[in-house]
Amino acid sequence: MSPDDQQVLRRFFSADGRLLDLPTRHAKRLVVLDHVAQRFEPGRRYGWREVDAILQEVHDDHAALRRHLVDDGFLTRESDVYWRSGGTVEV
Repeated sequence: MSPDDQQVLRRFFSADGRLLDLPTRHAKRLVVLDHVAQRFEPGRRYGWREVDAILQEVHDDHAALRRHLVDDGFLTRESDVYWRSGGTVEV
């Protein structure tokens, strides 16, 4: 992770890992969403309730966060089933 990305995460996340606010600038929002997407295991399918429970740990407006993750290609949704479809993956 670049120093600039680390600075974005420090700016938008509290010390306990809660998202304080979603950035309005697209580039910064992508850094934040990529970080949140790391909570989802690649290849695993999640029901919408499980997705909401995971996202509630991060931010109170979990519905908006979920929409951003889908809209920006980090999660894919089909018939209330979600899976991680983007973001960085550690190897």
